[in-house]
Amino acid sequence: MGQHACMGAMIKCSFGAAPGALMVLPLNRTLTGVPDANIMDNKPMVNILPFGTCMSLANPMVAAATAAALGVLTPMPCIPMTMAPWVPGSPTVLLGNMPALNDASKLICAWGGVIAINAPGQFTVAVP
Repeated sequence: MGQHACMGAMIKCSFGAAPGALMVLPLNRTLTGVPDANIMDNKPMVNILPFGTCMSLANPMVAAATAAALGVLTPMPCIPMTMAPWVPGSPTVLLGNMPALNDASKLICAWGGVIAINAPGQFTVAVP
C-alpha cells in the first residue's frame, strides 16, 4: 500500500533542476489534518509550482535558447504544463468524488517531464 499524498508533499520533475512541494487547496478534504490531494490537484502554478529550470528540448523556451547557443543545451525557467490528472491514483479511496492521490502516482508535463512524488507529506495514512 502506498502513502496518501497531502499538502507539502515533495515532488520532482524528471527535467526539472530542483524539487518542489505539492500545493493543495483546503477544500474540506482531510484525512491527515492537512489538506489531502486527489488526482485533480494537477493545476500548473496552483498545485504544481516551477521546478527551477527546465532541461527539456520539447519546451519551446529551452529549444529557442539552445538554438541561439548553437546547440549547447541551455536550461530555461520551468513553467509546468500539466493538462491531464495524476495517474493512477487510489482506485478505492475517493476525496471530493475523485480518486485520492498516493505516492505511486505520476503526472505528465506537456514538455515531456514525468512528475513523481518523492515524499507524501505524511506517513500515517496508507491508501491502495
